Amino acid sequence: MIDLTVNEQRLEHSVARARERGIVIPTLAQMRDPSLVPEPIRRRLQGVGLWDLNPLNLFRITWKNEPTASGGGFNGVNHIVLPSELTGVKARIVVLAGKWFPTGAHKVGAAFGCLVPRLVTGQFDPTTQKAAWPSTGNYCRGGAYDSALLGCASIAILPEGMSRERFEWLNSVAGEVIKTPGTESNVKEIFDKCWELRQSGDDIVIFNQFDEFGNYLWHYSVTGPAIEEAISPLLSGPRGERHVKGVVMATGSGGTLASGDYIKARYPWARIAASEALECPTLLMNGFGDHRIEGIGDKHVPWIHNVKNTDMVVAVADESPMSLIRLFNEPAGKEYLAGRGIDAALIDKLDLLGISGAANVLAAVKFAKHYELGEHDLVVTVATDSMEMYGSRLEEMREARGEFGPVDAAVAFERHMLGQGLDNMLELSHWDRKRVHNLKYYTWVEQQGKTYEEIQAQWHDEDYWESIPRAMPEIDRLISDFNDRVGLLGTILAEG
Repeated sequence: MIDLTVNEQRLEHSVARARERGIVIPTLAQMRDPSLVPEPIRRRLQGVGLWDLNPLNLFRITWKNEPTASGGGFNGVNHIVLPSELTGVKARIVVLAGKWFPTGAHKVGAAFGCLVPRLVTGQFDPTTQKAAWPSTGNYCRGGAYDSALLGCASIAILPEGMSRERFEWLNSVAGEVIKTPGTESNVKEIFDKCWELRQSGDDIVIFNQFDEFGNYLWHYSVTGPAIEEAISPLLSGPRGERHVKGVVMATGSGGTLASGDYIKARYPWARIAASEALECPTLLMNGFGDHRIEGIGDKHVPWIHNVKNTDMVVAVADESPMSLIRLFNEPAGKEYLAGRGIDAALIDKLDLLGISGAANVLAAVKFAKHYELGEHDLVVTVATDSMEMYGSRLEEMREARGEFGPVDAAVAFERHMLGQGLDNMLELSHWDRKRVHNLKYYTWVEQQGKTYEEIQAQWHDEDYWESIPRAMPEIDRLISDFNDRVGLLGTILAEG
């Protein structure tokens, strides 16, 4: 599933490019635990901005960056804990914050997980091939950024209806930007463009986050342990670790859900909930439609989603996160939350939640209500990005709806946060899971060239999913061998 066959001729080209550009590649182990990053590299990072197009920022593809725009080191996992005063549920909701990755979103890690195994094996040649990054926003940004750092030409592919900020940033980083018809839900149109590129005669490699197991591996190996580290100090009460109740993530590409597989292996009683927009309830009821929760592309089941390990589906109406980003970011919303007794330090951090982050929090709230979780219980989710990419959405809502006042804030809080109910949720039985898994057939076998044998293996072969994380040590060995051949790391260490 992650092919590590070495092409020696192309590998030599990659080594030469890395030597020419001054590139040292971090291992997955270093991304999981930045204390393993050599001290000379850590010192050099003190003079580098978080979003700078500097190869050293490859070492900042971690959940543990110091939360500063420039010159930061490493610390603990970036996250916030949402109290019951804000969420209306007794359980604490832990939200990992993607803002402090380069590009401001954790998708830069998923893109790394897809690109680097091919780069260090010579399966991708940055001197002759282009890397194409199909997504609904953040993944193609991460892919374009990683490509720039690794000396690769890139093509970013995303729907034309995504936020203005995404396109402005991509135009300054990606080699080429392709806009496909539609918006968040129009994933098939992205796939169609990929087939067009394959058939163009150009030497292009498609790094499709929806079927690349490097995406799954990165989240299992890096995000999963980050979740565990973030929640460990919060474990209290009479049942200790038994208070870890679940991981709730938007389906998206299926990659972040892999962190749930890690947590469930560590805490077998925990549940994994996959969330989606109610306006496009693909997992919930084989449905389709359009919605406004940017970054959770749908109308299909991702190839890398381990459906057999998913316990629940939660659908969130898109008006709710759109209202919450106004509540969390407009002055009247902040004043209202302060009046409700929400801690000022937490209010200042709520801009860490982008639209999909707000939707994930609401899905976690519904999850906590469904299972009647208590004050010692923990539910974990992720904010893929922050409000940095969505200022234009706030402007659009002001123009369409007027200024956001105290009454609007009260309505947003009472209706869209405290008012979340137990509707549009489904605990998955064995046959529910198989129904969702079977939806993969129509996208992946009929349209995208996957085999009948492999879709069967995903369901019946117990080792299929467990074998993916076992590739991490070999990938790290290949990265280390690559760095040795490039020869720059030894010089950096010698210079101190």
